[in-house]
Amino acid sequence: MTHIANFRPASIGAVFIGLSLSACGTTASNMPPLPAIPPPMSGVPATLTPYKVQVGDVLDIKLFQNPELNDEVTVRPDGMISTAVAEDIAAYNLTPTEISAELRRQYRSNLNNPQISVVVHSFAPNRVYVSGEVATPGEFITVGPNLTISQAVARAGGVRLSADRSRVFVLRRGPGDVPQAFSVDYMSIISGRNPEADARLAQYDVVYVPRTGIYDAYVYWNQFVQQFVPVSWGFSYNVNPVVTSPTTP
Repeated sequence: MTHIANFRPASIGAVFIGLSLSACGTTASNMPPLPAIPPPMSGVPATLTPYKVQVGDVLDIKLFQNPELNDEVTVRPDGMISTAVAEDIAAYNLTPTEISAELRRQYRSNLNNPQISVVVHSFAPNRVYVSGEVATPGEFITVGPNLTISQAVARAGGVRLSADRSRVFVLRRGPGDVPQAFSVDYMSIISGRNPEADARLAQYDVVYVPRTGIYDAYVYWNQFVQQFVPVSWGFSYNVNPVVTSPTTP
């Protein structure tokens, strides 16, 4: 009798998938249920900090006693603004009240007791970038609060199967325009183990989702080995019956 056994990667993969599915889904049972009614102004802190002007914001300069000097200015990439009376006034990362105080100081050389107010006419959109192992990488523009890590990845269509969810990282331009890198455990966010890790991104942040080491190894095997060295992933073995000699009476 001959026995032939074949072992295929598909069957092995099915076993791994089954084990993975059985390992998942246990975290959600430990979470509190979602409230039926969301809280008012969800996602906004109870105490809001004063808004600070950003590059690209459009400001209205209003002079109550001298309306002919009213102006509309845009915050330049260097963070400065210029009006008909004053040049190169710092605006970036300052509140409208702080900007109006500086304008009053400089306008006093031309006006007696100037009454000036600064109003944010329009806000510059927030821009973040998502690249790597996501469905639709690219630039994502929002108005209002910046996106969080999970929101940005969702905007990009979610991660691919080849993504390494445990070591996503963020590139950010720090002080002096020096790039900085920060690590994010994306798996702990989407599994619910550590929702606090879903940090809010800053303007112009780049979220990069790398590939897993296993997928890199597969790409290497497929590109540099398999196409040149055909390999059979199955194997078989034969068991031959034992032939005995007839016994002599």
